[in-house]
Amino acid sequence: MTDLNGTGGISAGVPEQTNMGLVILTVLVATIGGFLFGYDSGVINGTVDGLRQAFNSEEVGTGFNVASMLLGCAIGAAFAGRAADVWGRRSMMIVAAVLFIISAWGSGIATSSAEFVVYRILGGLAVGAASVMAPAYISEIAPAHMRGRLTTIQQIAIISGLFFSFLANYLVANAAGGSTSEFWLGFTAWRWMFWIELIPAVVFFFALFLIPESPRFLVIKGRHEKATEVLARLFGPTAAGLKVAEIQQSLVADHKPRLSDLLDRSKGGVRMIVWAGIGLAVFQQLVGINIVFYYGAVLWQSVGLSENDALMINVLSGALSIAAVIAGLLVIDRIGRKPMLLIGSLGMALTLGLVAYAFSTGTFMSAGTVLEAGTVLNNGTVYDAQTTLGASFLDLSPEMGMLALVAANAYVMFFNFSWGPVMWVMLGEMFPNQIRGSALSVSGFAQWIANFGITMSFPIMAAGLGLTITYGFYAVSALVSFFFVLAIIRETRGRELEDMQG
Repeated sequence: MTDLNGTGGISAGVPEQTNMGLVILTVLVATIGGFLFGYDSGVINGTVDGLRQAFNSEEVGTGFNVASMLLGCAIGAAFAGRAADVWGRRSMMIVAAVLFIISAWGSGIATSSAEFVVYRILGGLAVGAASVMAPAYISEIAPAHMRGRLTTIQQIAIISGLFFSFLANYLVANAAGGSTSEFWLGFTAWRWMFWIELIPAVVFFFALFLIPESPRFLVIKGRHEKATEVLARLFGPTAAGLKVAEIQQSLVADHKPRLSDLLDRSKGGVRMIVWAGIGLAVFQQLVGINIVFYYGAVLWQSVGLSENDALMINVLSGALSIAAVIAGLLVIDRIGRKPMLLIGSLGMALTLGLVAYAFSTGTFMSAGTVLEAGTVLNNGTVYDAQTTLGASFLDLSPEMGMLALVAANAYVMFFNFSWGPVMWVMLGEMFPNQIRGSALSVSGFAQWIANFGITMSFPIMAAGLGLTITYGFYAVSALVSFFFVLAIIRETRGRELEDMQG
């Protein structure tokens, strides 16, 4: 039995003639959507101060400006899977590319909070579609024995997008003298942070015309000659004919996919495999990772660092994230998905607990507080004259500040080694063929709704409950995720997509 791709096996004795150059090119083009997913998610990190100033927003308004994209993500994820079953995986990625372009331009030209939210929601539709389409597309193109590694490239692309958004934010803000300062052509720096995204968005749009449609989708639509042509280019002509026959055979007992397939008719209720996918999607957000992605600059400023230093820490976190994902890519097809999730859950629970502990030792200094001459803060700052604080921050000792910084970056690495890539890999491969599109849509919708809830609630929780309780909640969520994986999740390493049961 020779594994050819995620759509099933191929008969014994047939030599595999995988065109790895074409496979890798196809995967890399598809994952540009992941890069834009990351950039669009991370660019907001450096623009929060600019949004506050431009739109005169407070905690709730700022939270909605940041989180509004996630509503679009939820809608995009909910409809992308089903739409792709009708119009194709590549076609939906082309639509996503157009939306990325419109959102990047519009977010930068917005003159009001309402206008900004509209453009961010359009960008969210693109991110949501890309988040479910790229893993599904790659899983249907990639050889089964390499599926985990190739799908993990999507997470590398996401983290690379985050890293480059952090880097662009830092460089632009540094050159302008701050995110709210004027940069080029009379526009403030934060607007240019959005416009830089136009470059990869345009590249993504044109590159998509260079890659083929999913062969499994082509067979489903009765376009057997085109499917054979695509498979021949990927795996050789002999294997292509047999592969098309196998896909056809797997579809004989299938009916047209529908949402009701997600129900277990023998036991009643939603299938357990669907609940497992929803659980993976939700727990990935409950551990709080996107607080670092969306509010990292604000977080580090809240513990007393300058905007420039906070943006530089984001760049460091992005680089460490890329290293962690690459480490995960190297072992995911060796040690399996479930062990990586378990390692990540324990690592995140420990490091988030350390961050919460470090924050618990600090003293909150509110804006407007008057400090007398000679006041010495925990962080070592000495005030030689009476001073009124212009912004709130958490006063940490140098030792606790360093603990928080190291633990937070270790947390980011644990996440990007495990739950970051593995959740998307598993959602792309864990569901039976008949329900893959619908189950991906439901799980993706749940992921983005959880993302919206966590992102929207962070500034409110941080202001009302403090950073200690907020990060303590994320630590407890990480611990609970360990037991969820242990009890519910089944290993998918090395299994053909046709063999998935649920």
